[in-house]
Amino acid sequence: MRELNDAFRSTLLGGRVMLTSGVAALGADGIAGIMQAVRTFSNFTSDNDPHGEHDFGTCSWGLHRVLWKIDYYDVGLEYGSPDPTDPALTTRVLTIMLASEY
Repeated sequence: MRELNDAFRSTLLGGRVMLTSGVAALGADGIAGIMQAVRTFSNFTSDNDPHGEHDFGTCSWGLHRVLWKIDYYDVGLEYGSPDPTDPALTTRVLTIMLASEY
């Protein structure tokens, strides 16, 4: 699962990316900077990744604290995936938000 999540997050291929209105409001430069911070995040520890799945993280861009999370849906995006380890059965969705929006 970790490898699938890292591959998706770093390439943004194989799933969907959702930005909150706060991230979108930062404009093209803000979105690009935040996306780069999320794509290159590697500071996983037992505290922030207790299951070793690399499905959540926090990072910063400028003065903004950013949260990101990967969720696992079925291919129709209606329900949870029956098997998140199987890319044929799973659509990964990466949600990126400002911490102030949480």
